Amino acid sequence: MNESATDVASPAALVERRGNVALITINRPEARNAVNGAVSTAVGDALSAAQADPDVWAVVITGAGDKSFCAGADLKAISRGENLFHDEHPEWGFAGYVHHFVDKPTIAAVNGTALGGGSELALASDLVVACESASFGLPEVKRGLIAGAGGVFRIVEQLPRKVALELVFTGEPMAAADALRWGLINEVVPDGAVVEAAIALAERITVNAPLSVQASKRLAYGADGGIIADEEPKWERTTREFTELLKSEDAKEGPRAFAEKRRPVWTAR
Repeated sequence: MNESATDVASPAALVERRGNVALITINRPEARNAVNGAVSTAVGDALSAAQADPDVWAVVITGAGDKSFCAGADLKAISRGENLFHDEHPEWGFAGYVHHFVDKPTIAAVNGTALGGGSELALASDLVVACESASFGLPEVKRGLIAGAGGVFRIVEQLPRKVALELVFTGEPMAAADALRWGLINEVVPDGAVVEAAIALAERITVNAPLSVQASKRLAYGADGGIIADEEPKWERTTREFTELLKSEDAKEGPRAFAEKRRPVWTAR
């Protein structure tokens, strides 16, 4: 079966209720849960539905399979010129998630590698539970790009600056144990146990008064009307920087070298 047939046959994200918890699963294990337009639409719509449902008090997001939480953007979809964002709500950003504020607590259950956009999904979540084999990183600089889905400014906010900048500048990954040590994530559990651990953490939240939790989240983020005002200039700056960077020769060389399985030759032009 070819990839397009697989995508038609299977929903891009699965949604399941566990009591007052909505579990959203990115459902492209054959593509390491890489994000295409279908994923952004399915996840964005599921998150919006969770926000509107008074019986959903917390959200867990994970990836299908046991190898990758999310491999980032679908490079094949990009090469075909496909739109990676939600058709009706592009403002929700990558995966329909990273710029989509909801006041229900969100927990990423990282069940494998979370590099590039996968790390940006974790950074956009309120809490993170990871399996022992999980890894985090922003390798975009190795491809002549930047972590444009909130990754650069969020990782500097969530880690000590020098630790964060080492990850940003080198593009090298961080193991789950180190991510826990530096406070990037909340918990590390054995492989295969991460979703249940994330659900258990969500249930520790949902025993509390939901409106109190939601008000607390809005206050903690300074969110009003679904917008975190302090982040908006950072999103605008990211867009400007990314747009300018994409004009460079290095931004073309990085993906080309990756496709040709060779080391890139940078020219700083």
